Amino acid sequence: MHSSKPCYSGAVARLKTIAALGLALLIALGAAGCGGEADDPNTIRLVAWKFNTPGLWRRLADQFEKQHPPLKVSLEIGPHSSTSYHDMLTQKLKNRSSEVDVFLMDVIWPPEFASAGWALPLEEIFTEEQRKLFVPAALEASSWRGRVYGAPLYLTAGVLYFRSDLLERYKLPVPQTWPQMVSQAKLILAQEAGDMAGYSGQFKQYEGLVCDMLEFIWSAGGRALAKDGKSCLLNQPQALKAVRFVRDCIIDGVAPRGVLAYQEPESLSLFAQGGAVFLRNWFYAWPILNDSQRSKVAGKVGLAPLPHFSGGNSAACLGGWQVGLSAYSTKPAQALKLIKFLVSEPVQRRLVLEEGLAPTRTALYHDPWVLKSRPHFAELLPVLDGARPRPRTPLYPALSEVMQGYFQRAISDEDSDLPALSERAVQDVDRLLGLAGEQ
Repeated sequence: MHSSKPCYSGAVARLKTIAALGLALLIALGAAGCGGEADDPNTIRLVAWKFNTPGLWRRLADQFEKQHPPLKVSLEIGPHSSTSYHDMLTQKLKNRSSEVDVFLMDVIWPPEFASAGWALPLEEIFTEEQRKLFVPAALEASSWRGRVYGAPLYLTAGVLYFRSDLLERYKLPVPQTWPQMVSQAKLILAQEAGDMAGYSGQFKQYEGLVCDMLEFIWSAGGRALAKDGKSCLLNQPQALKAVRFVRDCIIDGVAPRGVLAYQEPESLSLFAQGGAVFLRNWFYAWPILNDSQRSKVAGKVGLAPLPHFSGGNSAACLGGWQVGLSAYSTKPAQALKLIKFLVSEPVQRRLVLEEGLAPTRTALYHDPWVLKSRPHFAELLPVLDGARPRPRTPLYPALSEVMQGYFQRAISDEDSDLPALSERAVQDVDRLLGLAGEQ
């Protein structure tokens, strides 16, 4: 009797061969269907952060396509959260995906993206003459080691909002220094009935806390890092003076203890409901505060650069987004056309009118159409003149975590040992900077 085993083995082998061929065919068909746009030289893949205005990215893409036939734009809209969007985008870039040609970057990302080799420099767009057209702080944030890696799309910065009706009632000027602001807040609180706070800001342990605290430190003449970026200076007298002031005069002074859990929405809500005299927030808050449907203080709000300490200068933390070119794009020439379009003056004007976003081109702050739609933009350019990017390092996310922990511990405990806490933070940051130097 012959064994059936050889026949069984042959059948299995044939089935495996058929399955392998079928799998290969499916993969090929999938690649043709899913990656077709990525391979099409006329289709530019844009991975974008979500605007507040629905459909704006598609309208911009349609405008670009009309001006640049036969080019097309394939859109992928990421999460509204900067952190979630960063995770999604970096995963694609780590995988060297050809399905990303152009992408948006937060202002703190260029050192990371450039050092990782994910973003290409944009010298073709930013010649010496072109650089002069943009707000200097925007280009500084877009650059790493002398080369521009992000085309500045729009800006924001920290600004002081104040109850103009209350300052007028008590014949007080717009405060120029932080101690002056605290004194005014105490004077007003002593006279006004009801439960009102003097100051509202962002002091929860997250990125916003770093922005707020750096503004205090910068305006005292201090720095987070040395100018060469190789050492941390949070233990220096100017920085300690600023942190001590926040702890003693803001958190345990004119602000409610609840600000230790506030991000932007909570701090804005307190002020919009008439619950605070002063507010630190970003540009976006202005139209909200002056919308009678959303704010009880509409028409009673003023805007000014942030105060400073005696001998220092007003300093706002710079925010905003930029447009980058993927190092793995198979169509960089076409992608550059889209980047040029997005940072062009007409598109920037459109972002102002439709989204209320502050432009990166200096001329638009004097543009009649812009000022007619957004009169308060006339007051924003002085703020941007004093705006500064956060520390420039490829390891900024890790550095931010250290600073968040230090600032939260320092300002939340009225008996905190600031010198000891700052020394520990300096050691941790210097260790990170050493790692960055080895890259």
